[in-house]
Amino acid sequence: MSRLSAVLAAAVIAAPVVFTPPAQADGEIIKVRIMSSDLAAKIAQGAVHTCRDKGYQAAAVVLDRAGNMIAAQRDTLASRHTLEIAERKAGLVVMSGVDSGDMRKNREDIRPELNQMQGIIVMDGGVQIRVAGSLVGAVGVSGAPGGDIDAECARGGIDTVRDILDFAD
Repeated sequence: MSRLSAVLAAAVIAAPVVFTPPAQADGEIIKVRIMSSDLAAKIAQGAVHTCRDKGYQAAAVVLDRAGNMIAAQRDTLASRHTLEIAERKAGLVVMSGVDSGDMRKNREDIRPELNQMQGIIVMDGGVQIRVAGSLVGAVGVSGAPGGDIDAECARGGIDTVRDILDFAD
């Protein structure tokens, strides 16, 4: 082994020790905000009703912060495929931490690769659900003629519980 190889090997081995932050006693327990299934159901229903009021049959899916489905609603005449698309839109929000429309605009360069990932799709219509600045989940909507309208419906669903989200601690 050359001297340069030995120095590089030592640096690689030592790097985790040098760059690993010390554990903090008060940082070992993490408080997490989680929305209830009842709240998620209200958001999904509100989103579907917002689309219905606009004249569109849609579906809404609410995922928790880990990407697990906790509520879904499909309007009577909405295609069964709208549920999957809505779930994947919400999945992109959970993965990225931003609304799906923003992610689509910001990362157009990797859109084809992202669309190959299971559980996400890069399309407008997924919106963050936040409480006191923390991401607690996402709602995705599909079925309106355009992702921008899907996103409006998703925001409408969130608005139906805005008072709960705004006053949660």
